[in-house]
Amino acid sequence: MSKTALLFAGQGAQAVGMGKDLAEAFPLARQLFDRANATLGYDLAAICHDGPEPELTRTENAQPGIYLVSWIALALLRERVPSLSFDATAGLSLGEFTALAAAGALSFEEGLRVVRLRGRFMQEACEATRGGMAAIIGLDEAPTREICEATGATLANLNCPGQIVISGDTDAIARAVEAAKAKGARKAIPLSVAGAYHSPLMASAQPKLAAELARVALAAPSVPVIANVTALPHGNPADTARLLVEQVTSSVRWEASMRYLLAQGFTRFIELGPGSALSGFLRRIDKSVPVLNVSDVPTLEATVKALTD
Repeated sequence: MSKTALLFAGQGAQAVGMGKDLAEAFPLARQLFDRANATLGYDLAAICHDGPEPELTRTENAQPGIYLVSWIALALLRERVPSLSFDATAGLSLGEFTALAAAGALSFEEGLRVVRLRGRFMQEACEATRGGMAAIIGLDEAPTREICEATGATLANLNCPGQIVISGDTDAIARAVEAAKAKGARKAIPLSVAGAYHSPLMASAQPKLAAELARVALAAPSVPVIANVTALPHGNPADTARLLVEQVTSSVRWEASMRYLLAQGFTRFIELGPGSALSGFLRRIDKSVPVLNVSDVPTLEATVKALTD
């Protein structure tokens, strides 16, 4: 019997116009955009649909926007395929909150509210520090880790073979980029981001996030939800809160998370939310595994067809 995992997008997947065609085509999507606006007290839908891009890219808007569009993608897939069932969830960085909500560990509204505040806390940490990130393409984890240890950078995202993102102080990132090129990286590219996500420079966001999570009624998830920090399923709600706080400054172990699911016999993956980066990562990890995604009307229709044929 096949086992299905749902995957949820992380920051960087945002794009002006995300969710707009879904809202135009489906009343349920419009209802969820309206619910989100009412929950947050501002027009997040308009920022997702029409930008402007600098406003959408702000961490405090990008994170709840991606969470919302990912949730809408799941809701529409469930509406179109009532028999849809899944056996685990996982999400990249902020997507871990969407994965937990999909598994019933917290409500849609609670997740949206916390993700919005998480984005604000991380934006504040970015503005208080001089940080950046860079993508290292074509080097494995071991040499990239050596570069980080030598330069003061941090491993931020271990996405898939040959694609790692590093984070840290601006000067450390500049040193690491040069060292990676010298070590034979195919590419070492500074990223256009607000700060040093998943590094110690985000530490000021952690106590604020912990305080907000203490106000959330976390429950045990209905299916395993893979934690970014451990690449293993979440345990009890107290552990979940701790891991979500720890995740802010820790490496996102995405490749290890996917390999864990593959080792558990998962044979179908559905990416939900803007973009298709996670599908690309998974194909780099194991190109034999079928990956579906829902980000707009055409991909929704294609995924519905694949699941119902």
